[in-house]
Amino acid sequence: MARPKKASTENAATGTTVVSEAGNLLKSMVHSLASAGFDQSLELKATEPGMSAAVVWGRHEGVETPRILALVLPAGAWGRANADEVQVLSYSLPSPETVADQYPQFAIVRDAEGKLESFFDLAYPPHQIDKLPSLSEIVDYKRIKADPTYRWSLRMYDRLMKGFNALHERIYQTHKDRVNGKNDIIEEVAKLLFLESFRLHHEGALTFDHEGKKIDLKEVFTSAHVKANGAKAVAEIQSAFEHFKAHPDYVVTDDAGEKHPIFDKNAHLRLAQPGNYDAVLSLIQDLGQVTDNQGNVVKKQGTLADIAADVLGRAFDVFLRANFESKGGLGIYLTPAPVKQAMLALAFHDIKEGTEDAASLVARDGKGRPGFRFCDPACGSGGFLSVALSHLRRTLDEIGGKATATDEARKKLFAEMCEYSFVGADSSPQMVMLARVNMALLGAPRARIFYTQNSLTSPQLEPGTFDLICTNPPFGTPKFNKGQDEAKRAHEEAMARILATFRSDLTPRDGRAGGFDYSPTVTGLAMGGSPNSKRVWKEASTNTDPAVLFIDRCLQLLKPGGRLLIVLPDGVLCNSGDRYVREYIMGTKDEASGEFHGGKAVVKGVISLPADAFKLSGTGAKTSVLYVQKRHARKDDSEKFQDEPQSDVFMAVAETLGYIVKNNVEDYSAGVQNDLAAIVGAYVRGE
Repeated sequence: MARPKKASTENAATGTTVVSEAGNLLKSMVHSLASAGFDQSLELKATEPGMSAAVVWGRHEGVETPRILALVLPAGAWGRANADEVQVLSYSLPSPETVADQYPQFAIVRDAEGKLESFFDLAYPPHQIDKLPSLSEIVDYKRIKADPTYRWSLRMYDRLMKGFNALHERIYQTHKDRVNGKNDIIEEVAKLLFLESFRLHHEGALTFDHEGKKIDLKEVFTSAHVKANGAKAVAEIQSAFEHFKAHPDYVVTDDAGEKHPIFDKNAHLRLAQPGNYDAVLSLIQDLGQVTDNQGNVVKKQGTLADIAADVLGRAFDVFLRANFESKGGLGIYLTPAPVKQAMLALAFHDIKEGTEDAASLVARDGKGRPGFRFCDPACGSGGFLSVALSHLRRTLDEIGGKATATDEARKKLFAEMCEYSFVGADSSPQMVMLARVNMALLGAPRARIFYTQNSLTSPQLEPGTFDLICTNPPFGTPKFNKGQDEAKRAHEEAMARILATFRSDLTPRDGRAGGFDYSPTVTGLAMGGSPNSKRVWKEASTNTDPAVLFIDRCLQLLKPGGRLLIVLPDGVLCNSGDRYVREYIMGTKDEASGEFHGGKAVVKGVISLPADAFKLSGTGAKTSVLYVQKRHARKDDSEKFQDEPQSDVFMAVAETLGYIVKNNVEDYSAGVQNDLAAIVGAYVRGE
């Protein structure tokens, strides 16, 4: 894919000041936009040396377009050319008198030398795009009306981001506490954020027992109380957590009817140093006055409840990603943000464009609840869930129909979907807890996220009930050294039990040779077997990659017509030994007609990811994103598939994701392109 785009202008003449260079670059950008029809502009007052900015817009058929931010960043600041930071600047740079629907919705950003250029769609969720819409296209975008206090929320985002990172460093380096590592610190912060959220949203139900006395959470859960009472205050807060951690408002029910609190019974507040409690509480409670976008004070003392949910959730998610210590292989690791964003962008584009899919977004089930369901069966910290939530919210803003016709109707539907439409499962209790807190901060405290021993076999996820699955499941088989015979045997026995449950589409053959015949069904499974050269299916090896089983399981979980986007090792898509998996998905090709028959899905696309996509996780496995749509069921037999045609498959290669891995962190300042932005753009345009 493309390398960083060359801007169309040269630098200002040598010897000019930094300010004039930025000004000249800005003039060139404004002139270029004017030639495209965006001929109105207003220069903005830069907040720092070397920065230059303007708001640009135009008219099409008498209608003003949404605003575009033209921005030149100071030298050495290209790391700030990401969607989140550009959105912050899109609110902080315009005048406080800016009308609510005239904050920039798009941005074009260049570096100080005029060599690098990036484009952004700043509407929720803010994300990178590969080019700006044309004058005629941009007027069709729904105007996003700014939250009246969004500028304040974004200032709090910056404060919380810096504060969370400083807090993590404090506990990890200088004020060590009763935690074992970086991830434990994140977990403790999450517990305290839960208590603060509980304090703010449960007025009148805040008393708990401590040493035989009734205590009110709002009286003890403050930095002033901790400063004055030290260890006594810590003990009170720890008791409060024990009392509220299983509150019924945070208990969710899985598809099997099992109930799950946000924290399990073994979760306790481990931090013991009063100074660390003081630092956390000062950060999340001392937010100062809340001001509207015009700078007027609207509340004397702000709280986390006053911060826009998308901003608060984003702050926690970025904090988690920046400090989480990943483990590769079959352990825990986080999917890079550009990968999650691209996968959800593809899915929701197709859902929005398809009449049947768009209708599913507002459909109701037999109990009157929202019928649309999203799932990540290996959800980790909830990254796909949080991005899906943001895309769903935006899509509801953009689609027509009675259910989304008014702001009030959309708000009501979205609130219901926050409770019923998001499902996640994971085998790590710690990650489940982080995912629950992550979604709670985004406004979905009852999102159905729960611990499961194994998503591949658990009845907690009901087959045939999900419209969209996006996931990055564990893959690869464990290696056993000499002397680990018992562990190897235990693994093989466990895999054999799992594989035995993946043969519902396989019928035992008669005769001495044995084996199975395969007949695909809408909710069946077959990857517990594999065919030989004579097309006779045999029991699969216990060395079968779990990724293969996750493909099968996800297809089973989807409704007919549902969509799956899954990160897979390239071997599954390329190795000759895994050809049967590919044929299982899309069917076998009829050489005469060129059509594929007998598969369970239509392949929509394959996107190759860079070799270092998961370098931070300690794995160099080459991976790709597979995008498929489950075939529809026959009208005369709901367990048999329609024989739908396999259309052309969208293929793309991403060489870079907008950053390099440097000193074990994602460094966005290097000037490498996020190829996924161009890939998504090409897909959306049908190129």
